[in-house]
Amino acid sequence: MFGMGKSKAVVGLDIGSSSIKLVELRRVGKELAISKLGMEPLPSEVVVDGAIVDTGQVSNAIAKMFSEKKIKTKQVATAVSGHSVIVKKLSLQPMTDEELGSAIQMEAAQHIPFDIGEVNLDYQVLETPLDSSTMEVLLVAVKKDKILNYTNVVMLAGRTPAIVDIDAFALQNVYEYNYEPAPDATVALLNIGASVMNINIVRGTTPLFTRDVSVGGNQYTDSLQKELDLGFDEAETLKTGTTLPGISEEARLPVLKSVTEIIVLEIQRTFDFFRATSGGEHIQKLYLAGGSAKIYGLAEMLKQELGLAVEQLNPFRRIPYEEEGPVG
Repeated sequence: MFGMGKSKAVVGLDIGSSSIKLVELRRVGKELAISKLGMEPLPSEVVVDGAIVDTGQVSNAIAKMFSEKKIKTKQVATAVSGHSVIVKKLSLQPMTDEELGSAIQMEAAQHIPFDIGEVNLDYQVLETPLDSSTMEVLLVAVKKDKILNYTNVVMLAGRTPAIVDIDAFALQNVYEYNYEPAPDATVALLNIGASVMNINIVRGTTPLFTRDVSVGGNQYTDSLQKELDLGFDEAETLKTGTTLPGISEEARLPVLKSVTEIIVLEIQRTFDFFRATSGGEHIQKLYLAGGSAKIYGLAEMLKQELGLAVEQLNPFRRIPYEEEGPVG
């Protein structure tokens, strides 16, 4: 969304609350291939609810990955989400690009709950039926201090921030490239991280509704630690379905289920609101992504409670991995 320069080569950087993920793509003919892939875990409390608290530790982790992977590319693309990010779909009278560029500030002032001077704005004209009397515009606003929070750590690591996207739209890019959706295919993309869940409902390649919810894998870890008197590492192991000596299924499963029910309820509320405000648009399928998407029992409960086909989104469905050696 927020371009900060032009570059043919850009490294993707996902700064999460439990780890940092890195990917460098290369073109092979008309297709993409992965040339570098890495992940560096982060201690708890370094990134909290999408805010980078310890900039030194995060920048050091980024620099370490670039060094270990021998990546020479300087330009970086990253993404943000959370309460400092506002996404609104506007229905406006048809106008030229020049007129829209002049009008967007005024429109933003009416729809953004922040001082316009405190945010970075971007917008995209969406596809609209030819017989429509209005034009649909996707407006995005992010607080400047949120963007600086991320771009500063990139620069401290000796790299140049080229693009700051929105997490939900970054996942949509992955979905579009790998799945080449039909124009009438309406799906929900769920990115479930450690502390934030991004929901993006998409028809074809057009985003219809987005929402960020402050729930994720940390709730499972916290509940397992509290209810079963476990350490952090033990709880992290249990929530993925791996068993531990002395912890029975009868003890573990009810704890996981109670948290899953909370997450499913938030998703159900989001879908109900979307249907009520979109003329009854029908969601056909749900794709799960993110580090917490493979929590034991989550996909099955989503399938049962929502009555939808549920699939783990494969980000490498059309993107071969070419680097030799272990990922990490």
